[in-house]
Amino acid sequence: MFIRKGTLLAALVAGATLAPAVSAARVDVDINFAPPAPIYEPVPPLRVGFVWAPGYWEYSDHGRRHHWVQGHWIPERRGYAWVPHRWEEHDGRWHFEDGHWQRHG
Repeated sequence: MFIRKGTLLAALVAGATLAPAVSAARVDVDINFAPPAPIYEPVPPLRVGFVWAPGYWEYSDHGRRHHWVQGHWIPERRGYAWVPHRWEEHDGRWHFEDGHWQRHG
């Protein structure tokens, strides 16, 4: 079977371009105690093209404690709303939900 170099190269480039991107790994965190109360951070003045992601408590299994992650600006995604990081209590256990983009509507 004979394949031209140009045809093979085009097929490889198309395959690499069309291949699905590897998704980020998701780690679920469930613990038996509540995070500390949120730290008040004033929201800075609006920045065009950005959305404010408020600070949150992150749990470190290595140190077995929470540490505060400061709020920060993230580039906006048109048609989406930012859902902040949060802790939710379920049957005496606390579950961490990562912040994420949610489509409007």
